[in-house]
Amino acid sequence: MIDISTEFFGKKIKNPLILASGVLGVTRGTLESVCEHGCGAVTTKSLSLEPKKGHEGPNIVETECGLLNAMGYPNPGIDTGLQELNGWKMDDALIISIVGKDAKEFGQLAAKIELAKKELGASAVEAVISCPHTPGYGMMAGQGTCGSITEITNAIKENTKLPLIMKLSPSVPGEVAAAKAAEQAGADAINMGNSLGPGMKIDINRKSRLPGFGMGGLSGPAIKPIAIRCVYFISEAIGIPVIGTGGVNSGADAIEMMMAGANYVGVGTSVYYRGIGAFGEISNEISDWMKMNGYAKLKDIVGAAHSKK
Repeated sequence: MIDISTEFFGKKIKNPLILASGVLGVTRGTLESVCEHGCGAVTTKSLSLEPKKGHEGPNIVETECGLLNAMGYPNPGIDTGLQELNGWKMDDALIISIVGKDAKEFGQLAAKIELAKKELGASAVEAVISCPHTPGYGMMAGQGTCGSITEITNAIKENTKLPLIMKLSPSVPGEVAAAKAAEQAGADAINMGNSLGPGMKIDINRKSRLPGFGMGGLSGPAIKPIAIRCVYFISEAIGIPVIGTGGVNSGADAIEMMMAGANYVGVGTSVYYRGIGAFGEISNEISDWMKMNGYAKLKDIVGAAHSKK
């Protein structure tokens, strides 16, 4: 019998697929719908201290190699967001995504989650420090340096006992050093990674930049080889779990990510290409591949490429 279930911070989940932040994670209803369509865990839209409107549209633009997105973290703020999520009852794990301008804000966000964690039923917190296109946050605020990662990780760990996932960027050189800094500061897992860039598209008829913000993060098939490389070397260097995110659109993509060393697989842009049913379809494709190739459990796949040097 093929078993693709796994453990996620002490909670058994039916498969290693995790809904990436920013995709169908705006409301509790959409998160529950994603769970019903076959994922193992879901990540909320990133929540900030105060409500944010986000960037002007269009926010998502298709290119020949993937999607450019520039959302700008539209969200109702941490207080309203946590109220929306209160009393999570699904069997699938819930990850609360947070975004702050500095370590102080990240600490304040973590403290609010800690106060509400009993009612929330969340399994983990994910700190996003890797957005490539929003002024004052992520890469545009210098949050990808080892010093900043250490400071932010410490601030969050001081304010919540929930497991912490640090979401790093594939755009910043030195991803292994960044992951090590997060681990040494107390992070419980690494999510590698976020969209790449920023990139830009030109509407040649209107002679204008796209997305509406003028540039955005690239996701989809083009970034998968970079994400695979990052996951491979990070997983060799650290002893905490890795979530491999970037360009996964099939069961074969997910298996490739796990063979590179990912314990879990983030899925985002695939929802654009395959619809909300992507999770169930990808999990079935994983099971079918395992059956055809003589694998019974996920643990036999994770990191398999490292033994073939």
